[in-house]
Amino acid sequence: MTKDFILASGSVHRKGLLAQIGYLPKLIEPADIDESERKGEKPAAYVKRMALEKGLAAAAKHPGEVVLACDTVVTIGTRIFHKARNEAEQTEIMKALSGKTNRVLSAVCVVDRNGKAVVKLNQTKVMMKHLSPDEIRDYVASQEWVGCSGYKIDGVLGAFVYKMVGSYSGVVGLPLYETRNLLISAGVK
Repeated sequence: MTKDFILASGSVHRKGLLAQIGYLPKLIEPADIDESERKGEKPAAYVKRMALEKGLAAAAKHPGEVVLACDTVVTIGTRIFHKARNEAEQTEIMKALSGKTNRVLSAVCVVDRNGKAVVKLNQTKVMMKHLSPDEIRDYVASQEWVGCSGYKIDGVLGAFVYKMVGSYSGVVGLPLYETRNLLISAGVK
């Protein structure tokens, strides 16, 4: 069922997660913003700022509408893993994540009809097994990582995660608990 809000993301995964809870947006319009990190910016501050800036950019184009925006990153410590541009970069990301606990940070922003923005942060710990060179090579060759920050949990990589503490939907790219509550608070039921 279509709901009265705009999704400021072109992610097929986010649209699918929203459909899972019965929240199909009336319009999907990705926000085009500068996603550069600021000097000294911590991962949580970065991901919250990205979600907010995406939400406000979309709301500026659609005044009086409810807008949902989100950003998700994979981190170890203060290092943010951005989208790899090629297989060599993704190979280095996988080597860095191998055998480590990483955090997936998902920030959700909802801008209400009056232009008030609220941002919520979801953090999930993901423990990954030590990956062999063959596993890294095969994962990189699968190309399922293309277009995401670090990896996609809902594919081959899911078999390498031995423990997760937090929100599976947040790791996929949209924490549903926070999202639903923010949309309801903005009048989208």
